Amino acid sequence: MASLKEKIRVATGEGKVDLLIKNGRVVDVFSGQIEKKDVAIFGGVIVGFGDYQARKIIDVKGDFLCPGLIDGHVHIESSMVTIPEFARAVLPNGTTTVIADPHEIANVLGQKGIRFMAESARGVPLNIFIMLPSCVPATHLETSGATLKANDLEPLFKEPWAIGLAEMMNFPGVIFRDPEVLKKIKMAKGKRIDGHAPLLSGKGLYAYLTAGIRSEHECTTLKEAKEKLKNGMWIMIREGTTARNLRSLIPLVHPKNSRRFLFVTDDRHPKELLEEGHINSMVRQAVRWGIDPILAIQMATLNPAEYFRLDDLGAIAPGYRADIVSFDHLGRFQIKKVFKDGILVADEGKMLSPPIRKTKGPKVTGSVRIKPLKKDAFILRSDCPLAKVIQLIPDQIVTKKIMKKVVLKDGVAHPNIKEDILKIVVVERHKATGNIGIGFVQGFGIKKGAIGSSVAHDSHNLVIVGTNDQDMLKAVEVIQAMRGGLATVLDGRVLASLPLPIAGLMSEASVAQVNLELEALHRAAKTLGCKIPDPFMTLSFLSLPVIQELKITDKGLVDVNQFKIVPLFGEG
Repeated sequence: MASLKEKIRVATGEGKVDLLIKNGRVVDVFSGQIEKKDVAIFGGVIVGFGDYQARKIIDVKGDFLCPGLIDGHVHIESSMVTIPEFARAVLPNGTTTVIADPHEIANVLGQKGIRFMAESARGVPLNIFIMLPSCVPATHLETSGATLKANDLEPLFKEPWAIGLAEMMNFPGVIFRDPEVLKKIKMAKGKRIDGHAPLLSGKGLYAYLTAGIRSEHECTTLKEAKEKLKNGMWIMIREGTTARNLRSLIPLVHPKNSRRFLFVTDDRHPKELLEEGHINSMVRQAVRWGIDPILAIQMATLNPAEYFRLDDLGAIAPGYRADIVSFDHLGRFQIKKVFKDGILVADEGKMLSPPIRKTKGPKVTGSVRIKPLKKDAFILRSDCPLAKVIQLIPDQIVTKKIMKKVVLKDGVAHPNIKEDILKIVVVERHKATGNIGIGFVQGFGIKKGAIGSSVAHDSHNLVIVGTNDQDMLKAVEVIQAMRGGLATVLDGRVLASLPLPIAGLMSEASVAQVNLELEALHRAAKTLGCKIPDPFMTLSFLSLPVIQELKITDKGLVDVNQFKIVPLFGEG
């Protein structure tokens, strides 16, 4: 690695640079201008512009050059692949930096899961910075595989890859001054603290911000985003697989406020990574919907770098890391070449670097532990036909609470398939407690069979939706046998499955292979009548008790507005 003295010497014109990228039209994210110039790189750092002697020259022939793209908030586990395989998918799309929140694996394995993610990032040509999970478990309303208190996080804050405290979902804990929550916040002093407070407004929001929380990625409406923006929050515009907020929030962005916005994917499945891309797709869509291309590029580069205080990233300028992307047109934003630390790692959508090594680190398999289930485990007895039902909202992870009649036969409640009211169960899978939450959900369209998953935010217990108990029990059995994963079942037969043995969340396979198996699962779900494009991503959020309005965990039905377990039947 070149010394600082060598970099300064070469920047003055003495000696040769490692690489000269010639004839590029450089997007200057500081001035908002575009200038044709050559970019000189030495020791992985940009050292100047113009005429330099170079060991290697790459002529981009008039293509645009912009900084490498940054995803400001992502749960890599949601891609269902390891970091090396995730890198293979996003680098050709121009992403050179991600801010990862390993909240999912931390809820399963605690510190060991976080260190596994950090270790598996070593040697990967992708900057991986970690925001330490703030809420493990997310709430007291569910059973997770681990608990991370402030004292557990303290040694992790000393790691170079730990740059802040991740999404503070427990906003009631902030507002009501929970001592453990405040201890975590104080511990993160000097680092960024990300927010997660959907629909929080007024004095509650003021109290939340007083704690030093500075970002929000859960805004779904212009009204919410506008209030949070004007009160000092950086707005992370999210476009994931299920939660898609870009179209709704883009009208708020204009030249006077654009520097307070950044792009995030949060949770994105392999299909979207392969077919839509990553942050590049958000830049492209933003431009299509009227945002100036320079502002869109700033939102994908300089803005997140400045928010997270990554002072050598986010720009093409002397002293900055040589993470550079070339593309052919400001409107199309079609990524061509990707340079990571001055090395060409992807070209025309293909990785060029040597093979990325397999994931290493602590043992992270064998995390699915379920108490043996009886045949009648999912039976619901009731004399009241009126039940609280989780109603799905298309393209959102928020849900509605509705009251509906279910089918009662001999004191047993059954799904009302004609009205698309299905049974949903959450089975605890970390400590074999035998906890089972049972409820009803509307919106999947399934007419027969069942689907199930061990990916269920945030505690990742097993979540199953179906029309009958037998197929739902079979789904649990199949997932347990795979040591975690997804399954579609009909009449006791497995139509399709995807093993996820790493913490019950991830596969060692490539994004392409995982996507093939996911597509088979989606086709199988469609034969059951499912009308949702990605039912497993939707399913994974139905046990998330920090997102309104009605969710379900292994402990029962959760009214998120009341933040408590409520009875399934009746108005209470």
